[in-house]
Amino acid sequence: MQKYMNFKEIAAYSLGLFSFQAIVGFLNSYQAEFYHSQMAANLAIVGILILVVKVVSAVFDPVVGNMIERKNSPKGKLKPFIAYSLLPLLVMTVVLFIKVPLTGIGLYAYIFITFLLWSMAMTLGDVPSQGIASVLTPNPTERTNVISIANTFKQIGFSAAAVLVPVVCILVPGGSQVFGLEKGQQDAPISASEYLVTAIVVGVLGCLLFSLIYFINKERVPYTSEKMSFGEMFAALKANKPLMLVIISYFLGAGRQMAMAIQVQASSAIMGSENYVIVLGIMTGIGTMISMAITPVLIKKFGEKKTFIGLSLYGFIISMAAFLVYAFITANMIVMFILLFLVGLQFGAVTLMPMIMVTDCVDYYEYQTGKRVEGPAFSVLTLTIKVCLAVGAALGLIFVQLSGYDASAAIVTQSTKNVVYFAYVAMPGIFSLLSIFPILKYDLVGEKKQQIALELQKRRENA
Repeated sequence: MQKYMNFKEIAAYSLGLFSFQAIVGFLNSYQAEFYHSQMAANLAIVGILILVVKVVSAVFDPVVGNMIERKNSPKGKLKPFIAYSLLPLLVMTVVLFIKVPLTGIGLYAYIFITFLLWSMAMTLGDVPSQGIASVLTPNPTERTNVISIANTFKQIGFSAAAVLVPVVCILVPGGSQVFGLEKGQQDAPISASEYLVTAIVVGVLGCLLFSLIYFINKERVPYTSEKMSFGEMFAALKANKPLMLVIISYFLGAGRQMAMAIQVQASSAIMGSENYVIVLGIMTGIGTMISMAITPVLIKKFGEKKTFIGLSLYGFIISMAAFLVYAFITANMIVMFILLFLVGLQFGAVTLMPMIMVTDCVDYYEYQTGKRVEGPAFSVLTLTIKVCLAVGAALGLIFVQLSGYDASAAIVTQSTKNVVYFAYVAMPGIFSLLSIFPILKYDLVGEKKQQIALELQKRRENA
């Protein structure tokens, strides 16, 4: 089938996802630690608040999805919402990292309200930036390759904060951090000014690059705007069996990415400094990027279903092995880094394949009904991702709190290290195993998928 996208468009989409995810990753990695170290907030309570906000704000995802389906614009139905999200996303990213003189209930109320506003701004950009993948090209093979490339950049963006924060800490005038060193002292905490400057840098650069999707990318798959009620929208989703299997699988694997939520605490507890998070992030991140690079090759050879199951099963085995080696055999850093690299090889399943599968499910629904529902389909995916990330973050932070972790403690016990490392490595593997079961019934692969793509192409040519 014909290829539609040039290098400029692929680069714009990739950099857009990279920058958007850099903002999300910055919050995911540093938000809880900022509240804990700068405003003395309880990590477990913060984790629960994050979970509650994610669940509450998730109601906004189908609202945005419904708005997308109603949109009738020369720019398309998805790109305008990316433009709408830029200013509120920038402002709220900065606001979240301003230290305020609050304590107790007032502090937790402030955290809840500001994070809720940020989450709504993020949703306004998240749903269309995910959904636009299904309309960039009608060629399913090209689409898979583009999603793979863009999501590799997306994963790099999610981990970029681990590199950017230490660099900003070095460059900020009067900054305390040089990879954990301050005038010969070790483990100086990141200061409030360093957090704020990093938030400004991440927010401004992130939103500028995110806007490239609006200005450069094209929506090529034709559509008609439809005013769907929420009842009709959810009925359409319910009727899409392959989509429901993908969503259920994601929920069962809710804790697969919980490591990102406690990466800062893991680096502090296990390696002795918050800023060594860069090392943990790089080792797992390299494995993840390789996983996403080879996933399209695996899909071409084995299909989506077998690739997902294989990567998820591998994830369970290697994650459990990594924890058992650390806890019972050796805590040698070189061995740990090698195993973390191997752990990262599983994450193509969770970061890339759901997006590929949902784009296929949108085609499937059009094949069945003649209607495309990118808005509802991707809004339920982004809703699921947010809730699952929140569940993972809450579980991870609860584990960390129960372990006895204290950011200011001079000595960390081996028991605390083991509990934190179990949450960081083993728990994602367990959830990875659980995610397999719904996909056993997923059949939108191989000849069936190609037949659908060819039939849709014929219909569009005839129309």
